[in-house]
Amino acid sequence: MNPDNKTRREEAELTPLHWRRRDALLLLGAAAMATPLAAQPKGGHEPVTIFAAASLKNALDEVGKAYTDATGTPVRISYASSSVIARQIEEGAPADIFISADVDWMDELAKRGLIVASSRRNLLANHLALIAPASSTVKIEIRRGMPLAAALGGGRLAVAGPDVPAGRYAQASLQALGVWPSVEGHLARGENVRATLAFVARGETPLGIVYDTDAKVEPAVRIVGLFPENTHPPIVYPVARVAASHNPDAEAVLQFMEGPKAAAIFARYGFRRAA
Repeated sequence: MNPDNKTRREEAELTPLHWRRRDALLLLGAAAMATPLAAQPKGGHEPVTIFAAASLKNALDEVGKAYTDATGTPVRISYASSSVIARQIEEGAPADIFISADVDWMDELAKRGLIVASSRRNLLANHLALIAPASSTVKIEIRRGMPLAAALGGGRLAVAGPDVPAGRYAQASLQALGVWPSVEGHLARGENVRATLAFVARGETPLGIVYDTDAKVEPAVRIVGLFPENTHPPIVYPVARVAASHNPDAEAVLQFMEGPKAAAIFARYGFRRAA
């Protein structure tokens, strides 16, 4: 996969205020590819469908399975960037719960009355990390004025797209550290944070910026350093029920995700409870 395939103009057009028709088609594929954590409904319960940020996949798959094992209620999870799944819900995709990787996309749905406002809460928090291939020997201290462009050695920096939360956090940090102008012309944009991770894991880029929880589940990369939390907005994962859902089990799943069993699973993958 060539990380240069997507042009900057295409990226710039993907903004929270510009719902693109392409995403209306994506919702059909994503819904069909939702992760089935139980093959058949048990006890007459309809599956609970969660649309979640891609960075949650490993941990949330396990949380969903734990809920199904405990209650018999199937859980299905569809993963993509927060921007894509928010657009899918706006287009009417059948989701019961939405988990975003930032507050902005949850706010977008709230403005349109597409979530149950009383069910909204901040579930998790995360860290932003600079990563390199596991075999790389690059060392760089994450600080203001760091020689990030030189560390690329003529390669590109993998970051998520500008409408993806991880991409926005990355740009905010690099701007705060004064190095954005030196690298903005040398980016490999991923459609979500897991695609960004893959650029580095495959050795297509020498460095990338993802959440540290993503790096921890990919043995082909290593963490070079963590970005100071005061260089970007707080990385928070809000969760809410989707207003169009009439699934009576959705609230129970949401409460389970806030409970001690789910908390232990999330912590094992490096997520923190949101403050």
